[in-house]
Amino acid sequence: MRIAEIYASLQGEGLLAGTPSTFVRTSGCNLRCRWCDTPFTSWEPTGEDRPVDEILAAVTALGQRHVVVTGGEPLLFSEVAELCRRLRQESLHVTIETAGTVLLDAPADLMSISPKLASSAPPADTPSGWHARHQASRRRDDVILALMAMAPYQLKFVVESSADIEEALQWVDDLERAKPGGVDRGRVLFMPQGRTAEELEAATPWLAGECLRTGVQLAPRHHIAWFGNKRGT
Repeated sequence: MRIAEIYASLQGEGLLAGTPSTFVRTSGCNLRCRWCDTPFTSWEPTGEDRPVDEILAAVTALGQRHVVVTGGEPLLFSEVAELCRRLRQESLHVTIETAGTVLLDAPADLMSISPKLASSAPPADTPSGWHARHQASRRRDDVILALMAMAPYQLKFVVESSADIEEALQWVDDLERAKPGGVDRGRVLFMPQGRTAEELEAATPWLAGECLRTGVQLAPRHHIAWFGNKRGT
């Protein structure tokens, strides 16, 4: 599978924020979010093909108990299923970061699903028809429900406006009606949109107030505040 980078850092988002982790970042994505903070795995994917054995050795050498398999969209690669199985055989905790648009039977300890709202689409005049392609692919409730049934989950929505919040809440309501047992609202999180520490500093206070109003957890994007938006962090 095509790998952009493997590195050790702190998990910056979600329920495990602050956890020392090894990140395995695949390269390639079926979406084109206008605010993507890893364009080297989507808009201009870079990396090299590496076998599972080599990836596993690189992860083991970094010595972290938690492993995050991310992208891009890692579930595009069938080899991710074998990688996750072997990581768990080594008693490592595996988080899969996915947009929830591709279904793959890959075992995980945490399925971290980041559904993409309508505002994530690139401009209508984006080359290669990416606006329409993105909008047609970004919402797959059947896939999200299947992923939620496979492992403990979290739903992380990137929001930057009141319209985003209303769309996200409606989306959760739709999943609630379709999912046996409903959705654990303690696992629904709102993240501020921003690719720099300054943008996040400006956006977070407003979102914190909205999280208080709606009862949804705030998920700061700590890694950007801690390290800046750069590779290997």
